[in-house]
Amino acid sequence: MFPFVSVGATENLLMAATLASGRTTLSNAAREPEIIDLADCLVAMGARIEGIGTDQLTIEGVPALHGARHSIVPDRIETGTYACAAAIAGGTVTLLGARLDHMAALSVALAEAGVDITECDGGLLVRRLNGLHGTDVKTEAYPGFPTDMQAQFMSLMCVAEGAAMITETIFENRFMHAPELNRMGARINVHGSSAIVRGVKTLTGAPVMATDLRASVSLILAGLAARGETIVNRVYHLDRGYEAVERKLGACGADIERI
Repeated sequence: MFPFVSVGATENLLMAATLASGRTTLSNAAREPEIIDLADCLVAMGARIEGIGTDQLTIEGVPALHGARHSIVPDRIETGTYACAAAIAGGTVTLLGARLDHMAALSVALAEAGVDITECDGGLLVRRLNGLHGTDVKTEAYPGFPTDMQAQFMSLMCVAEGAAMITETIFENRFMHAPELNRMGARINVHGSSAIVRGVKTLTGAPVMATDLRASVSLILAGLAARGETIVNRVYHLDRGYEAVERKLGACGADIERI
């Protein structure tokens, strides 16, 4: 029994249990699409796993696994990030290979904010309908709103009409990007585990510092919407979660380069 839902703990114990002697039961297991994908891959390699997609996994250990061919699922956080990029900068973007069923909570929040996401041939079509609207979100374990999209959604709310409350329930100290966004003219007040974001008409470019992976890309998103030049320092965090982000955004018309 996990005392709290953890993706990493579920993944590691799931892999270990496939080769352990006897039966292992993982209760209060994470249910993210990545967990299901890992379990499907392990089953293809000869593992015996029941309860895939639920919060209780039962694994009968096997002596050995064998090779298999498996296609991994698309990165739903990368999908959500580029959806927010299209929303904050305007325009229409097609996200090839993306899956709407993996980002239900995020798509609902984006729809309330004025962003349209529809399935199209080979992926998702993302476009901002009119203006952006302040929308409250609270991070939760899957299938709730993902904590790894909290920073990007905050950047979006910085230029939305009205106010938004963003509540973080998964990680402590995950509002370190808020002061950097404020340096760009945002109006964010942090109170414990919640941040109140009051939208402004425009942000202004400024030198800012990234503190982690998602904070890094949230500052890039803010830079897309800001007047003038934004310099994001300590971008080495980025490469852990985004491959060639400057090339992908640049191909969509963004004026961005890595220096």
